[in-house]
Amino acid sequence: MSCGRPSPAGGRPVPEEPASRSGAADRAGSPEPADRAGAGRPRLVAGIGLTGGVVGGLIGGGSGVLFVPALDRFAAMSRARVHGTSTIANIGVCAAGAATYAAGGGALDLQVGTGLIIGGTVGGFVGPPLLARASETVLRVLLIVILLLTAAKLFVDALGLPLLAQALVPAYGLANPWFLHSTTVLVGLVIGAWAGAMGLGGGLLAVPALVLLYGVELHVAAGTSLLMFIPNSIVGSVVHLRQGTASARWGRLLALSAAPGTVAGAFLGLALDAVVLGCVFGTFALAMAVREIAQLVRGHGRSTDG
Repeated sequence: MSCGRPSPAGGRPVPEEPASRSGAADRAGSPEPADRAGAGRPRLVAGIGLTGGVVGGLIGGGSGVLFVPALDRFAAMSRARVHGTSTIANIGVCAAGAATYAAGGGALDLQVGTGLIIGGTVGGFVGPPLLARASETVLRVLLIVILLLTAAKLFVDALGLPLLAQALVPAYGLANPWFLHSTTVLVGLVIGAWAGAMGLGGGLLAVPALVLLYGVELHVAAGTSLLMFIPNSIVGSVVHLRQGTASARWGRLLALSAAPGTVAGAFLGLALDAVVLGCVFGTFALAMAVREIAQLVRGHGRSTDG
């Protein structure tokens, strides 16, 4: 029985160190086994970062739905370390994206976004410890569920069904600052914990929540989501590095290479009609869900054969 994950090129498995040792290696700046397995692939990792940045800028975050599968495929990391490394990368996506949306038309809703930022920052502390205790199968199943729900919601919106035409939070709630801020902090806490744990950038949850709960226009929701997750990504990255569930080396490279892609994706998102943008977002989420389901089925088949 092998004691590590296969290297990307096949052959003998690359053993992984315990989380505490690998975290120490990251903080010391020395390459660990997972990092060495990807050595010689910096251009590939940078390409992943650039592409994920375009996705994040276009859909208001959620670059992790590309970062996580790509890192899982090309780097010999545990699933927990893949998610943690993606959290580091999201710092570059969120900072560049929020600035671009603000400069491109002030597409930020601070009235709703302030509570989300506060709750999301606290959630950044809560999420990574939960991730460290979760199984890889559970992480994959959770990702599939949220991808499918997001795709379904956006496609239903594109059809213009009257049932979902209005915000779920009533008008009097939106007009009451106490109610609005308390609910947005709570929503931000839940989404922030998820994003801090999963390294998905939060856009797959935050954008639908802003649109469905508070009636925020899709372009504004995308910019607000990116702003929300700047502190969340920073906090989550620090916690992940301390507990050893992230690679600082690849996370930094992804963050730097994602920034220019995010700017391009944000300008593209601002140029698209809201219905078209929703269809793009939904199609991408559905494609990622199908890929994750296929990976889950193949992994279950291998474990059954073994």
